[in-house]
Amino acid sequence: MASYLITFSGIFIVCLLGVALQVIVFSPISPITLEIPQPSSTLSNGKLQEVIKLGEGLLKEPEDVAIDKAGVVYTATRDGWIKRLHKNGTCENWWHIDSDGLLGLTITAAGDLIVCDVEKGLLKVNEEGVTVLASHVNGAKIWFADDVVESSDGMLYFSVGSTKFGRHNWELDMLEARPHGQLLRYDPSSNETSILLHDLGFANGVALSEQQDYLVFCETWKYRCLKYWLKGDIKGQTEIFIGNLPGGPDNIKLAPDGSFWIALLELVPSKLRFIHSSVALKYLIAPFPKVRKWATIRVQTKAMVVNVAGDGKIIRSFDDPTGKVMAFVTSVLEFEDHLYLGNLHSDFIGKLPLIAPSA
Repeated sequence: MASYLITFSGIFIVCLLGVALQVIVFSPISPITLEIPQPSSTLSNGKLQEVIKLGEGLLKEPEDVAIDKAGVVYTATRDGWIKRLHKNGTCENWWHIDSDGLLGLTITAAGDLIVCDVEKGLLKVNEEGVTVLASHVNGAKIWFADDVVESSDGMLYFSVGSTKFGRHNWELDMLEARPHGQLLRYDPSSNETSILLHDLGFANGVALSEQQDYLVFCETWKYRCLKYWLKGDIKGQTEIFIGNLPGGPDNIKLAPDGSFWIALLELVPSKLRFIHSSVALKYLIAPFPKVRKWATIRVQTKAMVVNVAGDGKIIRSFDDPTGKVMAFVTSVLEFEDHLYLGNLHSDFIGKLPLIAPSA
């Protein structure tokens, strides 16, 4: 009997080692532990439940928003459309791009629309058509172009979320906890793209300061935004602009008063803190998409945006604490005393008045 137990135990241990080896060798990640700071908290006010719904039923998950000088609203949808919402209330299907990964966008001084495509790279869209501006950097394909902003000298600064993982499995980047993000610059005069920074924790939104002396960009799973200096004695250096945010920062936009608006994702810090403490647990979770998404993100249950001053302090915040109206808000843009909110959970753009109507 004892010999049978010894044999059974040996077989069990061999099988267990075999399963462990299989999980590790064929795992999509090579994880490390990560210490997550305690996020700051803000008071809930439900203001995002008061939004006006623009283009309702006509926009499939409009992630980002740009507005031209005439007040025309531009957005890119998950079904590949660049759409324009005119001030008279009409919605125009402007251009169609064969992509389900159109992310951040911006209007240039020349009136062109610049769009980040996770597969094609950096695109220029105007009445003449669609042009690929940047698809490679240093001989390598640009994957996961995420957000973009133009400076007054025509330079385009844009982020790459991850050089290892794609849009459909971006939570693996967070689970692995190894930085694969980049900050790039495209020079239209030379048609060259260069790497400014690498090894970023899922580089996301990008914005220029009012004086254009520095960039602010988001590191989503590090709950922070960094400042990258473009001018002066500290040109090329980085520092923390704001950390310990109450959610993972997605896109960031400069406000008319020189402050910044940041859209935050709910990344379930309590679960993440536990998961990031164990490499073994990460290996177990990684092969199962539903499990890892449940464990790492809860973006469809609420929404939050924060207004951050130039000194990195939160001025005010608006939220939908239950996701009743707005959830998974990915961008926030201030224009003519209103906020315009892109998101990946609905079929409309949210528009929120910042000034209460007079009685």
